[in-house]
Amino acid sequence: MLDKNVLEDIENEMKEYFGVKHVFLVSSGKAALALILNGLQGMSKRKKVIIPAYTCYSVPSAVAMTGLDIVLCDLVPETLDYDFVELEKLADDDTLCIISTHLFGIPSDVCRIRDIGRRRGIYIIEDAAQAMGAVKGGKKLGTLGDAAFFSLGRGKNITCGSGGIIVTSSDEISRSIKEHYLKLKDEPLGEYVKNIIEMFFMKIFMNPYFFWFPKGLPFLHIGETTYYKTFPLHRLNGFKAGLLQRWRAKLEGNNNFRSKLGQYYINQLDLKKRISIYCDDYSYLRFPFYTHHGCLKDNMCNRYKCLGVSPMYPDSINNILEIREKFANKRYKNAETIAKTLITLPTHIFIEVHDKVRICEAVKDCLTGAGKGEVSELAGN
Repeated sequence: MLDKNVLEDIENEMKEYFGVKHVFLVSSGKAALALILNGLQGMSKRKKVIIPAYTCYSVPSAVAMTGLDIVLCDLVPETLDYDFVELEKLADDDTLCIISTHLFGIPSDVCRIRDIGRRRGIYIIEDAAQAMGAVKGGKKLGTLGDAAFFSLGRGKNITCGSGGIIVTSSDEISRSIKEHYLKLKDEPLGEYVKNIIEMFFMKIFMNPYFFWFPKGLPFLHIGETTYYKTFPLHRLNGFKAGLLQRWRAKLEGNNNFRSKLGQYYINQLDLKKRISIYCDDYSYLRFPFYTHHGCLKDNMCNRYKCLGVSPMYPDSINNILEIREKFANKRYKNAETIAKTLITLPTHIFIEVHDKVRICEAVKDCLTGAGKGEVSELAGN
């Protein structure tokens, strides 16, 4: 069957590219995480999963759907990584795994997280949904922990509309994941049609001249952040796998473009302090920039949405309506501050020279109009 051959070819290519022993292709990034968690549950009776208090809503969605307990750890704004003092306290004998998140393609300190986990028998999962192809210390992100997942969704490093990838070199973890994977059904026929429509609209709306348009078509759900109480788990279909042909060349080309555009933003916006989130080597999925407060953030995003200036996640995880009761008496100050003050700039390959010039001029103009005191020191101003 052609579809099966295509899937096997893609899996083998990814094993070689990442240098891992096992690859599974599924219907979404959150499905990939859920499948990993299901596999780990078959290997341990522990129930807690530690995740960043500021991350994609799909992460707590997957944890909750697999029946595990969400444990939040605050972040450090200068790194967008864990507060490691707090992480040390949270990691205990009932912790199944810690999710190490490479937000925007910025490497998390997996080695430090792994050291914490190793002392307590805790698995480390890399959330590399926004960092496919990125490298740290000569090693690809997604190959530093016990298992990892990538996203093939809209706007990711490479995309086939939607999809997810699981990688691991652990035979034990792979066997446990495979027990669940073999039970999955192929994506239904309707997904093929839906995927074609989504890919069509995505190509249109990635053009800077149409950034504004999806707001008028809410049924497309483009750019929305959603917490899913439940979602389907399927194997990746052959049609999507077909869209991934020549994926490696596309990935490397996209990441190279994003890295160079990130360098341009760093230089043009005078981010000379170079806090850890700014580095010429990073392939930013979106380029993060701190404002001083929420009003300035909202003003910039509303005023320059036509240029692709936008927020990321609308709030910290503890404030998600569907699960906030679980965290009623807890505060995650840094995560809440990040959610209120962080804007992002586009880095995709449809950005042309005149677009990036306009984006930087717009940001500078807004910051100048607000006054120097309106910009966070983290932004490097």
